[in-house]
Amino acid sequence: MSFHRYVAVGDSFTEGVGDADPSRPNGVRGWADRVAEVLGARTEDFGYANLAIRGRKLGPIVAEQVDLAIELAPDLVSIYAGANDILRPKVDIDDLMGLYDTALGKLASTGARLVLFTAFDPAGFPIFGSLRGRFAIYNELVRELAEQHGATLVDFWRLRDYRDDRLWDIDRMHMSSAGHQRMAMAVLDALGVPHDLEPLPLVEHPPLSRAERRSANVEWVREYAGPWVKRRVTGTSSGDALDPKHPDYARL
Repeated sequence: MSFHRYVAVGDSFTEGVGDADPSRPNGVRGWADRVAEVLGARTEDFGYANLAIRGRKLGPIVAEQVDLAIELAPDLVSIYAGANDILRPKVDIDDLMGLYDTALGKLASTGARLVLFTAFDPAGFPIFGSLRGRFAIYNELVRELAEQHGATLVDFWRLRDYRDDRLWDIDRMHMSSAGHQRMAMAVLDALGVPHDLEPLPLVEHPPLSRAERRSANVEWVREYAGPWVKRRVTGTSSGDALDPKHPDYARL
């Protein structure tokens, strides 16, 4: 199957945070870029837009990105939204998914192929593990919406590879380059698009003593977890000063 106009919508997951590349807009590559590179190699008149911005909750994604995506008249749209809402202290998941349902209906009505994602399984993650039940409810509702709108679903929750911490960035919140490559493969496979992507080599982590592990956890809290919590409390976002990587069609 060939696609000619691909638009990616969402937050840091789709922007590509964790897959650093200083040569690219916003300094990241990501699974969506990797997918676009494969699709572009198959189609001469291919265009790719990425509207995703890190830290965006579902409401702003719908308000800022969905109509713009529709204006671009794509034949393929991927969207992942709601994870940043679920991580807030309080969230009405039914209201959240009602908004998502409306947005997906607008996207699906264009006739574009629609790709959705469940959230990952946070079991074993120090900050997110306590929210596993909330993630599970969100995911079941996403599966239902995918069925209702005829969307292709990439079930992140069931990709057990991601229990390997080498698929996660040093911040333990975003996928690493290897994680983004694995996700690109999952998306292409779900779409039925042939590709020659292979898993990236995983770097072995040296074993740590108890004291070293404790020191690493303290450093992680100071560098990543603390600032993340502060942004949630103050209502700010790491993406507040950023623009979309590719607001109009580009070819990678």
